[in-house]
Amino acid sequence: MTTAEGTAQIGVVGLAVMGSNIARNFANNGHTVAVYNRTTAKTDKFMEDFGETGNFVPSETIADFVKSLERPRRALIMVQAGAGTDAVISQLAEEMDEGDIIIDGGNALYTDTIRREAEMSERGLNFVGAGISGGEEGALNGPAIMPGGPAESWEALGPLLESVAAKVDGTPCVTHIGPDGAGHFVKMVHNGIEYADMQVIGEAYQLLRYGAGMEPAEIAEVFKTWNEGDLDSYLIEITAEVLSQTDEKTGKPLIDVIVDSAGQKGTGRWTVKAALDLGIPTTGIGEAVFARALSGAREQRDATIGNLPSGELSTLDVPKEEFIEDVRRALYASKLVAYAQGFDEIKAGSDEHKWGVDPRDLATIWRGGCIIRAKFLNRIREAYDANAELPSLLLDPYFKGELGGLIDSWRRVVILATQLGQPVPVFASSLSYYDSLRAERLPAALIQGQRDYFGAHTYRRTDREGSFHTLWSGDRSEVEA
Repeated sequence: MTTAEGTAQIGVVGLAVMGSNIARNFANNGHTVAVYNRTTAKTDKFMEDFGETGNFVPSETIADFVKSLERPRRALIMVQAGAGTDAVISQLAEEMDEGDIIIDGGNALYTDTIRREAEMSERGLNFVGAGISGGEEGALNGPAIMPGGPAESWEALGPLLESVAAKVDGTPCVTHIGPDGAGHFVKMVHNGIEYADMQVIGEAYQLLRYGAGMEPAEIAEVFKTWNEGDLDSYLIEITAEVLSQTDEKTGKPLIDVIVDSAGQKGTGRWTVKAALDLGIPTTGIGEAVFARALSGAREQRDATIGNLPSGELSTLDVPKEEFIEDVRRALYASKLVAYAQGFDEIKAGSDEHKWGVDPRDLATIWRGGCIIRAKFLNRIREAYDANAELPSLLLDPYFKGELGGLIDSWRRVVILATQLGQPVPVFASSLSYYDSLRAERLPAALIQGQRDYFGAHTYRRTDREGSFHTLWSGDRSEVEA
């Protein structure tokens, strides 16, 4: 290979499916793209398959790759998160000059991004942690992109990213999210919302299949109908496709031959861990993560299936069409809670790290390209346009009105699911979260009394300021703490 020095506007390191597709996306949009992979054979294969489809500059070494880039150099890393990312960053940094830009487009933990940005800043380099959502298709045809990092890096990088991002109503689904780890934090929470979204869709399917006794093809038609209304979204759309697929080998619905153990790569867990650290109750996302973990506990499940008492179970005693509509409404309500909790976590993270993340930007860029793209994101944008300091998305007049029309169905579904013996962890926990928000009093008062009793942790009173402690083991008089 010969290196054409200073000719590429952007470079991509890592040519697995995502890296290859985003490199092709840049080329399809008129950019000259430098490409490099640790294994030269993979670079050769990329050029063999796609070299004639755009302007690519392949390199065998990191040094040649960096030389092939225009200044300020912009190198996008698309390798597996972890030690491999650190190794590539180090190699690039050795060859780069002040003002050059390293972009990590993988699903990195945001605290790693904060560390890397600080390290690169000391060397005079700009480091950008960019969340990229949309899977293989999005990478090629237009993803949603969530870049963090120094604001000055956006000046050199923004036009390139805007050119390859998805577009909705002419608006690119990309914007500068905020400093250091902001982009990867937002992408992490996006993925957490995705976990909850997928789980509530799964719970709706479970109820229609095993509560109403419907076949997958029939349920697929229901989801197609749902995708024409308030639930219009990418995940609802592909759910209909999955449920309508027939397995070629057995002739059965494909869903019936797929093992019911769901995988995960860690971003959902990270979202829940970060929420715990921030004190934000992302209960729907948490239950979705736990549901995946439980689905994968095969040995435990195999030991208990048919071996635990169920109690007296009911059968569906309402008209099927009525039940289907109740499930749709419960799905919609639970989905709203997942998004509300996700936005709460992003606000808390932004406040904690002083990132200045604007929720209106997220509602805008998530409308296209990404996995959780949905019609009602336009409504979320309108909600934050009307009140940027909204205490909860659920308090927006539009969504509050929607919930008023959903709540009775939501309650009926959770009750009936329990009576049918069907698990609905996110439906149920989301309803409990909603009821906790609206409750005038919570049992936390009792918990504070207990904590004061065994640990003298004190409590506050409703009728005057200050902290107090009751002398439980003495005369039970109250003293100011």
